[in-house]
Amino acid sequence: MIFTETELPGAFVIDIERRDDERGFFARAWCEREFEEHGLSTRVVQCNLAYNHVKATLRGLHYQAAPHAEVKLVRCMRGAIYDVIVDLRDDSPTFTQWIGLELTADNRRMLYVPEGFAHGYQTLADDSETYYQVSVFYEPGAERGVRWDDPAFGIDWPPAERRIVSAKDRGWPDFDA
Repeated sequence: MIFTETELPGAFVIDIERRDDERGFFARAWCEREFEEHGLSTRVVQCNLAYNHVKATLRGLHYQAAPHAEVKLVRCMRGAIYDVIVDLRDDSPTFTQWIGLELTADNRRMLYVPEGFAHGYQTLADDSETYYQVSVFYEPGAERGVRWDDPAFGIDWPPAERRIVSAKDRGWPDFDA
Protein backbone atom coordinates (compact mmCIF):
# COMPACT_ATOMS: atom_id res chain seq x y z
CA MET A 1 0.00 0.00 0.00
CA ILE A 2 1.09 3.57 -0.61
CA PHE A 3 0.51 5.94 2.32
CA THR A 4 0.45 9.68 1.58
CA GLU A 5 -0.04 12.05 4.50
CA THR A 6 -2.33 14.94 3.67
CA GLU A 7 -1.83 18.57 4.65
CA LEU A 8 -3.93 17.75 7.73
CA PRO A 9 -1.51 15.95 10.08
CA GLY A 10 -2.47 12.37 10.81
CA ALA A 11 -4.87 12.04 7.86
CA PHE A 12 -3.66 9.78 5.05
CA VAL A 13 -4.68 8.89 1.52
CA ILE A 14 -3.97 5.21 0.98
CA ASP A 15 -3.60 3.75 -2.49
CA ILE A 16 -3.33 0.07 -3.29
CA GLU A 17 -0.32 -1.41 -5.08
CA ARG A 18 -1.69 -3.60 -7.81
CA ARG A 19 -0.05 -6.82 -8.91
CA ASP A 20 -1.48 -7.31 -12.42
CA ASP A 21 -1.45 -10.45 -14.53
CA GLU A 22 -3.62 -12.11 -17.18
CA ARG A 23 -6.36 -12.85 -14.62
CA GLY A 24 -6.72 -9.26 -13.40
CA PHE A 25 -4.93 -7.98 -10.31
CA PHE A 26 -4.30 -8.62 -6.64
CA ALA A 27 -3.70 -5.91 -4.03
CA ARG A 28 -3.59 -5.62 -0.28
CA ALA A 29 -6.24 -3.24 1.14
CA TRP A 30 -5.38 -3.76 4.81
CA CYS A 31 -2.17 -4.72 6.60
CA GLU A 32 -1.85 -4.20 10.34
CA ARG A 33 1.95 -4.10 10.10
CA GLU A 34 1.98 -1.37 7.43
CA PHE A 35 -0.53 0.76 9.37
CA GLU A 36 1.57 0.39 12.53
CA GLU A 37 4.72 1.40 10.61
CA HIS A 38 2.99 4.69 9.76
CA GLY A 39 1.88 5.23 13.37
CA LEU A 40 -1.78 4.64 12.50
CA SER A 41 -4.42 2.92 14.59
CA THR A 42 -5.02 -0.70 13.64
CA ARG A 43 -8.03 -1.28 15.85
CA VAL A 44 -11.16 -2.25 13.90
CA VAL A 45 -14.28 -3.09 15.92
CA GLN A 46 -16.98 -2.39 13.38
CA CYS A 47 -17.40 -2.19 9.60
CA ASN A 48 -20.24 -0.15 8.12
CA LEU A 49 -21.83 0.17 4.68
CA ALA A 50 -23.71 3.19 3.37
CA TYR A 51 -25.65 2.87 0.12
CA ASN A 52 -26.98 5.94 -1.67
CA HIS A 53 -29.55 5.74 -4.45
CA VAL A 54 -28.82 8.99 -6.26
CA LYS A 55 -26.05 11.36 -7.19
CA ALA A 56 -25.70 14.47 -4.97
CA THR A 57 -26.67 12.71 -1.75
CA LEU A 58 -24.71 14.29 1.09
CA ARG A 59 -23.97 12.58 4.41
CA GLY A 60 -22.25 14.40 7.25
CA LEU A 61 -20.36 15.96 8.74
CA HIS A 62 -20.20 13.42 11.60
CA TYR A 63 -17.90 12.48 14.46
CA GLN A 64 -18.05 10.99 17.95
CA ALA A 65 -16.99 12.97 21.02
CA ALA A 66 -14.27 11.74 23.37
CA PRO A 67 -13.88 9.30 24.98
CA HIS A 68 -15.63 7.62 22.04
CA ALA A 69 -13.69 9.44 19.31
CA GLU A 70 -13.17 7.16 16.35
CA VAL A 71 -10.70 6.52 13.59
CA LYS A 72 -12.28 5.73 10.22
CA LEU A 73 -10.88 4.10 7.11
CA VAL A 74 -13.24 5.03 4.28
CA ARG A 75 -13.49 3.50 0.82
CA CYS A 76 -16.00 3.78 -2.02
CA MET A 77 -16.83 0.28 -3.22
CA ARG A 78 -19.33 1.23 -5.93
CA GLY A 79 -19.84 4.51 -7.78
CA ALA A 80 -18.00 7.63 -6.62
CA ILE A 81 -17.98 10.09 -3.73
CA TYR A 82 -16.37 13.41 -2.87
CA ASP A 83 -15.07 12.70 0.63
CA VAL A 84 -14.43 15.56 3.08
CA ILE A 85 -12.76 15.71 6.48
CA VAL A 86 -12.49 18.71 8.81
CA ASP A 87 -9.85 18.96 11.56
CA LEU A 88 -11.66 19.72 14.83
CA ARG A 89 -8.68 19.10 17.13
CA ASP A 90 -8.35 22.25 19.31
CA ASP A 91 -4.58 21.93 19.59
CA SER A 92 -3.93 21.27 15.89
CA PRO A 93 -2.14 23.77 13.64
CA THR A 94 -4.77 22.92 11.00
CA PHE A 95 -7.78 23.39 13.31
CA THR A 96 -10.99 23.95 11.24
CA GLN A 97 -9.19 23.28 7.93
CA TRP A 98 -10.59 20.70 5.53
CA ILE A 99 -9.62 18.57 2.58
CA GLY A 100 -11.75 16.83 0.00
CA LEU A 101 -10.93 14.14 -2.51
CA GLU A 102 -12.64 11.71 -4.84
CA LEU A 103 -12.91 8.13 -3.74
CA THR A 104 -14.23 5.88 -6.49
CA ALA A 105 -14.74 2.23 -7.21
CA ASP A 106 -12.24 2.67 -10.04
CA ASN A 107 -9.41 4.40 -8.14
CA ARG A 108 -9.84 2.10 -5.09
CA ARG A 109 -8.37 4.87 -2.94
CA MET A 110 -8.98 4.98 0.83
CA LEU A 111 -8.97 7.85 3.32
CA TYR A 112 -7.68 7.37 6.86
CA VAL A 113 -9.58 9.75 9.15
CA PRO A 114 -7.95 10.25 12.57
CA GLU A 115 -9.74 10.90 15.85
CA GLY A 116 -10.91 14.48 16.20
CA PHE A 117 -12.04 14.93 12.58
CA ALA A 118 -15.55 15.42 11.24
CA HIS A 119 -16.29 13.34 8.15
CA GLY A 120 -18.83 13.54 5.36
CA TYR A 121 -19.25 12.99 1.66
CA GLN A 122 -21.37 13.76 -1.36
CA THR A 123 -22.10 11.12 -3.97
CA LEU A 124 -20.88 11.80 -7.48
CA ALA A 125 -22.80 8.94 -9.09
CA ASP A 126 -26.06 7.10 -8.64
CA ASP A 127 -25.93 3.82 -6.72
CA SER A 128 -22.81 4.67 -4.71
CA GLU A 129 -21.75 2.46 -1.83
CA THR A 130 -19.23 3.36 0.87
CA TYR A 131 -17.46 1.01 3.28
CA TYR A 132 -16.03 2.20 6.62
CA GLN A 133 -13.82 0.44 9.11
CA VAL A 134 -14.08 2.12 12.52
CA SER A 135 -11.94 1.87 15.65
CA VAL A 136 -14.66 2.18 18.32
CA PHE A 137 -18.24 1.08 18.65
CA TYR A 138 -20.99 3.52 17.79
CA GLU A 139 -22.11 5.32 20.94
CA PRO A 140 -25.39 7.22 20.41
CA GLY A 141 -24.69 9.65 23.28
CA ALA A 142 -21.34 10.61 21.76
CA GLU A 143 -22.70 11.28 18.27
CA ARG A 144 -21.94 14.82 17.09
CA GLY A 145 -21.96 16.72 13.86
CA VAL A 146 -21.33 20.02 12.18
CA ARG A 147 -23.34 21.38 9.29
CA TRP A 148 -22.05 20.50 5.82
CA ASP A 149 -22.40 24.14 4.68
CA ASP A 150 -21.17 25.84 7.86
CA PRO A 151 -19.38 29.09 6.89
CA ALA A 152 -16.76 28.41 9.58
CA PHE A 153 -15.22 25.86 7.20
CA GLY A 154 -16.10 27.14 3.71
CA ILE A 155 -16.11 23.67 2.16
CA ASP A 156 -16.19 23.74 -1.62
CA TRP A 157 -18.62 20.89 -2.33
CA PRO A 158 -19.22 19.73 -5.92
CA PRO A 159 -22.10 21.62 -7.51
CA ALA A 160 -25.49 19.93 -7.43
CA GLU A 161 -28.86 20.89 -8.89
CA ARG A 162 -30.68 19.13 -6.08
CA ARG A 163 -28.57 18.04 -3.12
CA ILE A 164 -30.18 15.47 -0.82
CA VAL A 165 -29.35 16.07 2.85
CA SER A 166 -31.19 14.46 5.75
CA ALA A 167 -33.09 16.65 8.21
CA LYS A 168 -30.66 15.52 10.91
CA ASP A 169 -27.62 16.65 8.90
CA ARG A 170 -29.27 19.96 7.95
CA GLY A 171 -29.99 20.53 11.64
CA TRP A 172 -26.50 20.37 13.10
CA PRO A 173 -25.64 23.68 14.81
CA ASP A 174 -23.11 26.23 13.61
CA PHE A 175 -19.60 25.33 14.66
CA ASP A 176 -18.53 27.09 17.84
CA ALA A 177 -14.77 27.09 18.34
